[in-house]
Amino acid sequence: MPWYFAVAERDHVLQNPTSPEKIRQLGERLRLSPQTRVLDMACGMAGPAVLLASQFGCRVVGVEREPEFAAEARRRVEDAGLDELVEIVEGDAAAYPLEPESFDAALCLGASFVWAGIEGTLAALAPAVRPGGHVAVGEPYWRRWPLPDDVDDIGAVPLRETVARIERAGLSLVTLLDASLDDWDTYESLHWRACEEWLAENPDDPDAPGIRSRYEHHREEYLRFQRELLGWAIFAARKP
Repeated sequence: MPWYFAVAERDHVLQNPTSPEKIRQLGERLRLSPQTRVLDMACGMAGPAVLLASQFGCRVVGVEREPEFAAEARRRVEDAGLDELVEIVEGDAAAYPLEPESFDAALCLGASFVWAGIEGTLAALAPAVRPGGHVAVGEPYWRRWPLPDDVDDIGAVPLRETVARIERAGLSLVTLLDASLDDWDTYESLHWRACEEWLAENPDDPDAPGIRSRYEHHREEYLRFQRELLGWAIFAARKP
């Protein structure tokens, strides 16, 4: 089967339920400047990296495992004229060598699964950030708890527990950028359109039924309960 997310996210500039305005706000809250270095783990197609480098002049190292996304990331960086500021490294973020205190900020937006959750992500990234720098993670959380009996918790926890995990890692939460309903609808709707267009373009592809089944399942879960109950936010925390 074609890699599902290469189909479903082909039109996404940002591969999470957020907006360019919130990514720019993140850069402001992290006090990014031409003097700062940023690490973006599992950077996808480099949407945040391009926005932050173009807006603040910071240097960004983006690490991405999937070849399709890494190739598209390099194309976007080149098209934006940011080759001197943004480096895309193709490889597993979990295996990327991290020198202690070598970055001013480390990001992992929507990919904490790389380290089996937010606690592992913070443990991996915090040592790579200088004292006074920041770690920013993008995480889902549940707006209501406990959940209805027929809803899988998908490994997410309520908002306060997410913050508690950040605090237990020895970091101080300084910024919360929450996804709006419009952010969510835009993110999810782009999946639906991309999948429908791909299916129309490839009606005889033997993998088409699998693509349709997966996308329709995700859409039904979003409409049935996630739109009401599931939040997503960028949490930025300062390292003492």
